[in-house]
Amino acid sequence: MTRPQPEMRRLERRGADPRPLLDLPAYRVTQGAPHVRDGIDLNRIQIWILLALSPSILIGLYNTGLQANRAMSESVPGSGGWRVELLARLGIANGSASILDCLSHGILYGFPAFVVSLTLAWFWAILFAKLRGRPTSNEFVVTAAIFTLLLPPHAPLWQVALGLSFGVVLGKEVFGGTGKNFLHPALVGLVFLHLAYSGTLRDEYLWRGLEGYAGTNLFGDIHTAGAAIFQESGLTWRDSLLGFVQGPMGSTSALAAGLGALLLIRLGIVSWRTMAGVLVGAAATLLALRWWVTDPGPLLTIPPYWHLTLGSLGFGIAFLAADPVTSATTQPGRWVYGILIGFMVVLIRSQHPLHPDGVVLAILLGNVFAPLIDSFFVWTSIRRRKHALEA
Repeated sequence: MTRPQPEMRRLERRGADPRPLLDLPAYRVTQGAPHVRDGIDLNRIQIWILLALSPSILIGLYNTGLQANRAMSESVPGSGGWRVELLARLGIANGSASILDCLSHGILYGFPAFVVSLTLAWFWAILFAKLRGRPTSNEFVVTAAIFTLLLPPHAPLWQVALGLSFGVVLGKEVFGGTGKNFLHPALVGLVFLHLAYSGTLRDEYLWRGLEGYAGTNLFGDIHTAGAAIFQESGLTWRDSLLGFVQGPMGSTSALAAGLGALLLIRLGIVSWRTMAGVLVGAAATLLALRWWVTDPGPLLTIPPYWHLTLGSLGFGIAFLAADPVTSATTQPGRWVYGILIGFMVVLIRSQHPLHPDGVVLAILLGNVFAPLIDSFFVWTSIRRRKHALEA
């Protein structure tokens, strides 16, 4: 084993014993050849992420069609627009709960939005790659898919194009492109749309596009009636776990997101510490607020296990909070980063009725603090090694 690093030679010149230095992780020497041979690269990682997203996509399309068909059964005859007319010409029943009918109706909501998102994401990726003289990767496909799954079904296509462009350009490309952005581009685009066009993208108007149907988002009902809304609506925790509730087009199923998360963890693409940190932070904050706050509010009166499946929390943990580019990279920093996001999710849900889900805002705030968290733990590690050398 060769003598590592000039620090050991300096200790020897001083007459100090350099052997304790070898116990530090930075100076451990590999026993075999330090050559890595692996077939995985950035493009293959994006393909695995798309495979992990496939359960959320399938259940999201089915749930979107299911909610649309339920809305059709309560709306006035002849409403529903071009989608209903197209389904009728194809011989597909409107208002049916069959898997094929719901998937068909859901595709008519999700596919146009995805095509617009994919086209704009591809355009900006090609443009900035040409300007920088770099090859392109298929990361833009994942960005477009995640952005589409987080959209409400009725989002106008021009707003989809505007939000995706804003997120990709100002959330990623201006910082140097793939791997250099500290904010998730899909979240930047969503927050821009929520702030600029809150009248059409706010959660309680998810199904406003269907004439004669006045459905509201589940969070709005909870803020009004509390836990009693579950008995009044007949909604069960199983429905919430599977994602069969009103919400965005592909982020309501905690079960589908969990399956994708297991695949990504098994492949080593994301860190389980970040995901566990979010769960720990959300659970601890929820229990603390229920214990100390005298008037916790309707959202905090529901059982804690409901919060794990409501909204986009499961999807956010699997595909947004643990994103390897925008999350913390140090091991202790991942725990702190995840706990911070979990804390902010519960805080926003309980105190901000205009953004009752809280997942998008919480993860975006976590992205902002991730570099600072990593810098702190790197600084403490350097100081610890410095003190070990001076001892």
